[in-house]
Amino acid sequence: MSDTSPVNLSPSGPPETVLDPEPDAVLDALRAAMDRPDGERRSAVAEVVARTPRSLAGWAALGALARDQIEAYACFRVGYHRGLDRLRQSGWRGTGYVRWEHPSNRGFLRCLAGLGRCAQEIGEADEAERCAVFLHQLDPSWPPTSLDD
Repeated sequence: MSDTSPVNLSPSGPPETVLDPEPDAVLDALRAAMDRPDGERRSAVAEVVARTPRSLAGWAALGALARDQIEAYACFRVGYHRGLDRLRQSGWRGTGYVRWEHPSNRGFLRCLAGLGRCAQEIGEADEAERCAVFLHQLDPSWPPTSLDD
């Protein structure tokens, strides 16, 4: 004689968001830009990002090629905020997984990881800690073996 309703727990855990893949043309342009000689690579990637400013992979690549920590911080921050916009458009409501195992999530996760790394390097320890915690909330298996995958 129980008045309680059963509690339905999902065996899969929190919801998972997978971003839509970036257009092949953008990814091809980024690959071509990254194949340029060292002295041309950053400006070639910047041109791709200027044409496609919603490209998370583009912002992550530009941050990795930045001329200094402040430029890197700015690129990763833009990519992070663009990524939050894309996550929300994909149904993410501020909780749940955004895992590295899905290649289309990697641009966002690279930006968040880069932002945290740069924050630590410029003395923003509280932001670096928030980024680290957020990465582990999004993907409990963080970090991947390589951010280059």
